[in-house]
Amino acid sequence: MTPVQIKICGITNARDAKACVELGAQLIGLNFYAQSPRYIEANVARQIAETLPANIRAVGIFVDGNAEQIRRTANTAGVRCVQLHGNFSPETARELAREFHVIRAFSTRVRFRSEDVSLFPDCDVLIDAHHPDLRGGTGQTCDWSAARATLAFTRFLILSGGLNAQNVGRAIQAVMPHAVDVCSGVESAPGVKNHRAINDFITAVRAVERSLQPPTYKVPHNVILSEAKDLGPFSERNSPE
Repeated sequence: MTPVQIKICGITNARDAKACVELGAQLIGLNFYAQSPRYIEANVARQIAETLPANIRAVGIFVDGNAEQIRRTANTAGVRCVQLHGNFSPETARELAREFHVIRAFSTRVRFRSEDVSLFPDCDVLIDAHHPDLRGGTGQTCDWSAARATLAFTRFLILSGGLNAQNVGRAIQAVMPHAVDVCSGVESAPGVKNHRAINDFITAVRAVERSLQPPTYKVPHNVILSEAKDLGPFSERNSPE
């Protein structure tokens, strides 16, 4: 299978960002939702983003708002990818996609329908657990069967919601996402990452990848392969003289 990308969300300082990169993450989430315990200001986010290698993507997390507000904050923070939670229309997502890489987040609430993600063809899709008050970092798992069903309607699926080193292997086997997103599952406290937990999480992802690889057949060393001669159709080879 194609390697699963790993997104560590709720980064609040450069030290944690550096550890995520060194341990093997490809995406770093920076939270601009003021009500989140992992909220950081745009100028702090820029300081973090500027420490990242060119091949690591900084993702700005937004809840509600309009395109101009998001554009202004993202440009100040120096992020080129935005993740949208809440009430964002396909038109707003399309407008932002002209300038940014856009991730549209959905929660598997009762009214969620997998086919609804097809309304956002310009976006990657993130599936998270539903919470009446919080937007991410809840520690609650989402509906994996509903997440799996969205694969038919999106170009790129990110699985989120209550993932940790103990359950991410089962989650990947159940959903087969393109990427996984973890936040509270690798924290000592909200906004404080546990580097050992990050390492354990990434190790678990890579382990399940290996288990899902198709077996590679190796020709026994004592078998000689030779070029087959053209003996004609099988029916002719087996017909009587």
